[in-house]
Amino acid sequence: MKVLVAVKRVIDYNVKIRVKTDGSGIETSNVKMSMNPFDEIAVEEAIRLKEAGRVNEIVVVSMGAQQCQETLRTAFAMGADRGIHVLTEETLEPLAVSKLLKEIVQIENPDLVVLGKQAIDDDSNQCAQILAGLLDWGQGTFASKLDLVDGKIEVTREVDGGLETLWLAMPAIISTDLRLNEPRYASLPNIMKAKKKPIEQKTPEDYGVDITPRLNILKVENPPSRTAGIKVANVNELVTKLRDEAGVI
Repeated sequence: MKVLVAVKRVIDYNVKIRVKTDGSGIETSNVKMSMNPFDEIAVEEAIRLKEAGRVNEIVVVSMGAQQCQETLRTAFAMGADRGIHVLTEETLEPLAVSKLLKEIVQIENPDLVVLGKQAIDDDSNQCAQILAGLLDWGQGTFASKLDLVDGKIEVTREVDGGLETLWLAMPAIISTDLRLNEPRYASLPNIMKAKKKPIEQKTPEDYGVDITPRLNILKVENPPSRTAGIKVANVNELVTKLRDEAGVI
């Protein structure tokens, strides 16, 4: 059984985001980058399935600049077997990522594709759903528990009313939630071994996918600073201010 996991290089979650002075986007120069936390959970789950003897190979895919190979090496150090790097300097939108993943899936022919439910930089939460539609595969999104039983995938996911259990036939698409697992720290021997694991480098043109952006960013601004609060003397004054000044009632 083969599992394919997509990983994204994003600004580290501990870094305070800064907007460029010209308002054209987010500052990424000299900023610490790391693997998207939800993708770490996806890699960890694939490794646990392999450790349980249910998976033979884990292939990780990353798309973006040359530095994305560092993200692939992180996945290798955790336990992934080999990687595919789609090299591009363009900003990839969810539809382009999904189309590239579709082509990779058709070549690699995995039994299971595991993705983080969203990236912490754009919070789109679209790739797993779009990919499932493009491939016409079953999908289990926001998985908080995953198990393989008799050739099928049992997915427990959190919904507004509690927990929902899905049974999916393979091949299938899974997107991971925070409560699925806690990713491991890579050991030093595995970090050294990761340097020797193979990475196949491709370009979007190799897959025949048009990655031209469909959205234009006009301007990026910092959110307005919060103003100081005020005290009111009584409930009547509070209601008056909410109605006449804030306009919320």
